Amino acid sequence: MLGAMNKLLALLVAAAAAALLASTYMIFFYAPVEMTMGIVQKIFYVHVPAAMAMYGGFIITSVASLVYLLRPRRVFDIAAVIGVEIGLVFGVFVLISGPMWAYKAWGKAWVWDPQLTATMVLFLMYGGYWLLRLFSGPSKRVRTIAAVLAVVSAVGVPFVHFAVRLWGGIHPTVERDGGDGVAAKIGATFGMSMLATFLLFACLVWLHVNVARRQDRVDQLYIDVEDILRSHA
Repeated sequence: MLGAMNKLLALLVAAAAAALLASTYMIFFYAPVEMTMGIVQKIFYVHVPAAMAMYGGFIITSVASLVYLLRPRRVFDIAAVIGVEIGLVFGVFVLISGPMWAYKAWGKAWVWDPQLTATMVLFLMYGGYWLLRLFSGPSKRVRTIAAVLAVVSAVGVPFVHFAVRLWGGIHPTVERDGGDGVAAKIGATFGMSMLATFLLFACLVWLHVNVARRQDRVDQLYIDVEDILRSHA
């Protein structure tokens, strides 16, 4: 069973690597240079998929936290922590690549646009969950409080995603009302970038789960050894 899982992981990693290479080639050599933004527009191909991966990680955290509140089992708590750590990694990339694009488009790395502001607030909310879990120890009460915070934070995901429609702003979107969408080569490159990011996200989740399971076993061994020593004291 373990050998089959390792083979599947190896195939997933190989697929992710191939997709990332194909995506990189298409970004720089296949997709055309946008007339208005120039070469900087190519940040779009990694910025948007990273935002989707950030959403995915945060949603995993909130769903796992909700299940943990209903059925407080360790596995759901571990899943919640895995989701937020991966989501925050992609969130950092979103908050770095976005200002790089913004500096070219608006002349400023940061403006208080509704979607930008909502993204920062969402990142800070899940970052608060992660810090709470990181520095609070193994207290069950803290896990419960953190789970409630994660569930509440999930409300921010649709607000971020639909911020332009809800409040307007100058943040660009793939299609606006009356727009013509994107060119075929741009669409194909964007699709490949989304696939590559999804496969990378899946690899990170799988690897993180394996590490978390082994860490949990090591922690349990320490507890068992302490119990044995205490019983013979």
